[in-house]
Parts: sequence; structure tokens; C-alpha cells
Amino acid sequence: MNNIAKKLTLVFAAGCLGGLINSLAVWIFGEIGITSALGVNIAPKLSPAWLYPRIVWGGIWGALFLLPLWKHKVLIKGLIYSLGPTLVQLFVVFPVKANKGIMGLDLGTLTPLFVIIFNAIWGIAAAIWIRWAR
Repeated sequence: MNNIAKKLTLVFAAGCLGGLINSLAVWIFGEIGITSALGVNIAPKLSPAWLYPRIVWGGIWGALFLLPLWKHKVLIKGLIYSLGPTLVQLFVVFPVKANKGIMGLDLGTLTPLFVIIFNAIWGIAAAIWIRWAR
């Protein structure tokens, strides 16, 4: 396998793992009532139909880790790269695809904060996996 194929598979796998960990965090926060206690209506049911696309999109977003920035700052890299899916979620998915208002504010005032936190979890998990797997 050539070097670019190895890099692609690594970042996709890392993004998928980040997507899984992110999804479990979203589900756990909803399941134990953290989001609802803070006025945010995000409490998905854990199902393959909900989980699968999140894992795949996590893998696709993993391509950001091919950018040659912050080589030795794994946590910063993960946090910075998590801003990509965060912005898409807040300004495309919620208002356009899910009809939940700009930044998902129809789900609660603190929705943007939770999106930032959950996507930071994705970015950190993916970055740590990439660092560990190399």
C-alpha cells in the first residue's frame, strides 16, 4: 500500500472512531438528562439508523487531518479541525436539513455550546488515534 493510501485509511478510521465516540457522548448526555436539564432538546435513541451516518461522516471529516498543520500539537489540531463539522452542523444541518433554526436554537439556547463540545470530542478522539496509530 502506498503512503497516501495509508494516510487516507488512517484519517478515515480515526474520523470514524471519533464519530463513534462523539455519538456515544451525545447519546449518554441525552440518556442521563444532561442536555434536557440545561434546556436543550437533544436526546437521540441509540440505533443503527442514527449511529451509522454519524460514524461515516466522522470518517469523511477525518480528511481534515491530512492538512499539514500543527504537526506536534495533537489536541490543538483536533480542536481546530472540529470547527469544520461544528460550523456545518450549526449553519447547514440544523437550519436547512433539520429545520431547527440557525445554530439549532429551536432545540434550546445552549445547543451551540453542546455542538462545540461534542465535536471537540470527535476532534480530540480522532487526533489521539492518529497520534497513537503512527
